[in-house]
Amino acid sequence: MAGTDEEGLDDLPPSAKLVFKVLEYNGSLTQKGIVEESMLSARTVRYALERLEDIGVVDEDVYFADARQNLYQLNEARLAEVADADAACVECD
Repeated sequence: MAGTDEEGLDDLPPSAKLVFKVLEYNGSLTQKGIVEESMLSARTVRYALERLEDIGVVDEDVYFADARQNLYQLNEARLAEVADADAACVECD
């Protein structure tokens, strides 16, 4: 985002954007599910999830079917904030 220190979706690498879209289309998934849907490597998915968690658009929760795994889902409230901030920056340009 231009003019701010906060990173937005547009500033993320392509792999993180793909993981975001996979979660947007499929809903909550485990890391393994994201790997299968995106066809990215597990390491790339881990990095992408870390970046998405850093800006607060993805939440991590316990996957009750298998407690060894985590369930990842979009944080809808934070997405709205990021979208509003992106729109405000467009108006600034």
